[in-house]
Amino acid sequence: MTSPKTVRIVLADDHELVRVGVRRLLLTDSNIEIVGEASTGDEAVYLTEQERPDIVFLDVLMPQLNGIDAAKKIKGDSGKTRVVMLTNFEDQYYLDQALQSGADGYLSKEISRRELLDAVEQVMDGERVFSKAVLAMMQGKTTTQSQAAGTLPVGLTKREEEILQLVAQGLTSQEIANKLFISPRTVETHRAHLMEKLGVNNTAGLVRFALLHSAYFSRNPVSA
Repeated sequence: MTSPKTVRIVLADDHELVRVGVRRLLLTDSNIEIVGEASTGDEAVYLTEQERPDIVFLDVLMPQLNGIDAAKKIKGDSGKTRVVMLTNFEDQYYLDQALQSGADGYLSKEISRRELLDAVEQVMDGERVFSKAVLAMMQGKTTTQSQAAGTLPVGLTKREEEILQLVAQGLTSQEIANKLFISPRTVETHRAHLMEKLGVNNTAGLVRFALLHSAYFSRNPVSA
């Protein structure tokens, strides 16, 4: 891990065997502590309120409260807790819902131990994490010549590029405003222009566009 501090994790999945397997993989890292396990979305929200973990791993479909709605509650109540979906559903609909809920990542249950531990480290460093299978699904038929060349298929201003990158990192309008020394209202105006230019209607669409063109943005990072 990049920090000596213990990473405290809550696991939420309605299948006990899945929780046992994920717990065993995570605990191969001595810097990780499992502080709670839940079999429903409601239990996951309750445990998060009680334990204030660093990360909550959520399945998408669970009894009582599904993982998407649980993610919304957790991110709304505890902005410091990272939420990562860990699921068998490599589905664009659920991915979009997860991103819209504020999730910090979306991983397939098919990932290896190393990928899982790397995801923990990356999300603790403030990154959004996606397994290879999910990234491949996101790219789908949109792998165009412009993406391969690391360019954008639409014209964006430098400020729009900066805001798009920060939105993809999961920052709120207020946090973006603070980082770029502009007003939250200005950020919202730029977000509206971005959605219009990119033909999307929500934050999930902005995040997906940024990820699909990561080659470009890695060469043009936010300078602020």
